[in-house]
Amino acid sequence: MKRILLDTNIILDIALKREPHFEHSARLFELIDNKQFIGYITATTVTDIYYIARKEKGKDIALEFISNLIEVVDVLGIDKNTIVKALKSKMKDFEDAVQVSAAEYHDIEIIVTRNKSDFLNAGLEVLSPKELVKDR
Repeated sequence: MKRILLDTNIILDIALKREPHFEHSARLFELIDNKQFIGYITATTVTDIYYIARKEKGKDIALEFISNLIEVVDVLGIDKNTIVKALKSKMKDFEDAVQVSAAEYHDIEIIVTRNKSDFLNAGLEVLSPKELVKDR
């Protein structure tokens, strides 16, 4: 079973029901729930989701969403080694470099994002939710 790391934007598409992206991201979660993929997010994604969802939907809804989310996906810790590796990365965006470093340390095969150009130097397979759910 393939292991996938979900970029923050994918989670926010679901939390905030952002169209036109919601449909493919929701389908992706169905595939994770049906054990076709193992889904992961980073600990930094959790805090980003809380911050943004709380502003849009309120504290209680944000916390409930995160509680439900971690029932479906696993959370990767971010430690000093992950940060050091990200600092040495050639990626332009540090937050994305942290996610790539975490994925590499945990043998994640695919990063799923809507912003594929942000991960050009990732060294991992990078797919959009639409690409990943196609034909599934």
